[in-house]
Amino acid sequence: MDQKQFEADVRPLYAAKPLYEQWVDAQKIPVIREFYIEDLRDVELKSWAAKGGNGAILNLIGCGDVNDGYLIEIAPGQSLKPQRLMFEEVIYVLEGNGSTSVWNDENKKVTFEWGRGSMFSPPLNTWRQHFNASGEKPVRLLGVTSAPPIINTFRDLDFVFNNPFAFKSRFSPDDDSFSGKGKQWMAKNRPVWESNFIPDVRKLEVFAWKERGAGGGNIMIELSENCMSAHISEFPVGTYKKAHRHGAGAFVVIIGGEGYSLMWPEGEQPKRYDWHDGSVVVPPEQWFHQHFNTGATPARYLAIKPGGRKHVRPFGLKHFGVDQSTEQGGSQIEYEHEDPGIRRMFEEALAKNGVTMRMPPLGAKKSA
Repeated sequence: MDQKQFEADVRPLYAAKPLYEQWVDAQKIPVIREFYIEDLRDVELKSWAAKGGNGAILNLIGCGDVNDGYLIEIAPGQSLKPQRLMFEEVIYVLEGNGSTSVWNDENKKVTFEWGRGSMFSPPLNTWRQHFNASGEKPVRLLGVTSAPPIINTFRDLDFVFNNPFAFKSRFSPDDDSFSGKGKQWMAKNRPVWESNFIPDVRKLEVFAWKERGAGGGNIMIELSENCMSAHISEFPVGTYKKAHRHGAGAFVVIIGGEGYSLMWPEGEQPKRYDWHDGSVVVPPEQWFHQHFNTGATPARYLAIKPGGRKHVRPFGLKHFGVDQSTEQGGSQIEYEHEDPGIRRMFEEALAKNGVTMRMPPLGAKKSA
């Protein structure tokens, strides 16, 4: 093929936007493309016709096309349009209280109530509709979805948004489906909580994870037979976690406390992002990141991400050894190997807030 023929026949195929990006453009709502958002409750929203509320798409830099996020607001006393989706979504309630109905069969709906701090996931391609229970205050929801790879793989919006197929193995329309009940099990020495609905992730019990340092706790979460998953981490006052890196798409939503995160690609200087309840940070693929508690209460975050502990990781997503030292080929920097400037920055931030540091001296042997 000569160059002239190449320019005419082949290059336009590579110049075209992926269908997911075309779909985003067609929504005509704000699209946020940043490293982090300081407060999800302050993001400007505009009318989103497809959903029936005010919304914005969060296509943050760290998503890396493996997932995306969105914000949607439900006006007082109103509801969103019923919708079914051929991609997974995990929903976290930022503000307000209301209810959601989920169904495959119009005559067998399951309806459950939620409030601030709730998290749930309508099973794949079920119908879902969200309602605001308040006649005075709006509801604001954060959704994290696997839309980008699904839309770009099938390249047919009718297939993704108007597909009648029911995944009966993922949804059973009984009273316990979204009751908040669940079960706990172990995966490679990590506790996992499995459910469709968690009434308040701010109160879910966490368990010690000594490998990550700082005396913190953690619980892994599996939702609605998804490939997407989540986890909660909490760490004490005056402490910080070890730096680590992994794949793209982890929405780190702050659900308690205040502090900051550092993020950097290997070989470059860390950049600082201050956070509090309502912030979100999405580290880009293979960027080191590290979380610091500078407040007067324990810091807790919810990480919603692609891949989980129960099902095969989709699209070849790799599992990273995030609790193994980089000195041993893993993806975690031990405290004794970190840049000394990181500890100094933390000490200065604590002093400014009048908080006592509770980290052991660098190089000291730490007990299990």
